[in-house]
Amino acid sequence: MLSSLFFSGRRPFSSLSEQEILALAISSEEDDERIYLNYAEGLRENFPDTATIFEKMAGEESQHRQRLIAIFRNRFGEHIPLIRREHVRGFYERKPDWLMRPLGIDRVRQAVFQMEEQTANFYHTAAKSATDAETRKLLGDLAMEEEKHEYIADVLEKKYAPGNVQEKERERERKQNLLTWIQPGLAGLMDGSVSTLAPIFAAAFATSDTRKTFLIGLSASLGAGMSMGLTEAFHDDGKLSGRGSSTKRGIANGLMTTIGGIGHTLPYLIPDFNIATTISCIVVAIELWSIAFIQNRYMDTPFFRAALQIVLGGVLVFTIGILVGHF
Repeated sequence: MLSSLFFSGRRPFSSLSEQEILALAISSEEDDERIYLNYAEGLRENFPDTATIFEKMAGEESQHRQRLIAIFRNRFGEHIPLIRREHVRGFYERKPDWLMRPLGIDRVRQAVFQMEEQTANFYHTAAKSATDAETRKLLGDLAMEEEKHEYIADVLEKKYAPGNVQEKERERERKQNLLTWIQPGLAGLMDGSVSTLAPIFAAAFATSDTRKTFLIGLSASLGAGMSMGLTEAFHDDGKLSGRGSSTKRGIANGLMTTIGGIGHTLPYLIPDFNIATTISCIVVAIELWSIAFIQNRYMDTPFFRAALQIVLGGVLVFTIGILVGHF
């Protein structure tokens, strides 16, 4: 009963006939060809050299699929049963390329070598379980072909994306991530952390009411996040500036703006005003120093200059909030 519950619709590999194993190999090669073509298409604009590698790999998979179909026709005729990876219990799975986006270079290259290794292991295992000599030979040959794919991928990488090209592509990828995610996110974190200091602490010292302070801080953080996110998303589509997707930048900016304000708002969920304010001040200090660290780490800003700018600005806004709250 449990077996039927967890493996409903899936067959054990040991139950497949030689014809079905060959059909499974054909469908698997076809899927891998499409995955390589999708990788190539997704990387072509920013990483044309790496895209060429995947186009060549797709061509290799296509040739193997055609050879498999020819062998199948000779042995079993024209009708190829529809058997895919998801129909076989315990068979390796492939993630569609859209689940791996954004397509980082190293991430995709690692996925490719894993794909070839998994396929080679499949053929080795299938060959060991085969009792027919001809089938055993066929599966062993396929395993050798897949192992050769790993070598071919390495050769193609050296030809189309040698070390200097790979370094350039990685540097391009790093800059793109910087422009699309880190820069807008950092701007949002700075704005959310600093701009909400005055209203939150003004409300805190004016009312000495943690609940009201929390509600004011929450509304200020959410409002600032929405405003900043929409502004970032709509003012630049990224086509001319090269800053990447406006949607991604808007999400990064809006989310980090909200987080920047929420950080020192959450302590006011504590009923005791003095404890809540003390914790909130500690959080503010951590936020400001974290921003300085991020500027130094990703924006190449000298740490002490970044710390002076951020901490000094934060202290001034913090002081304004306290002064206004005491009026």
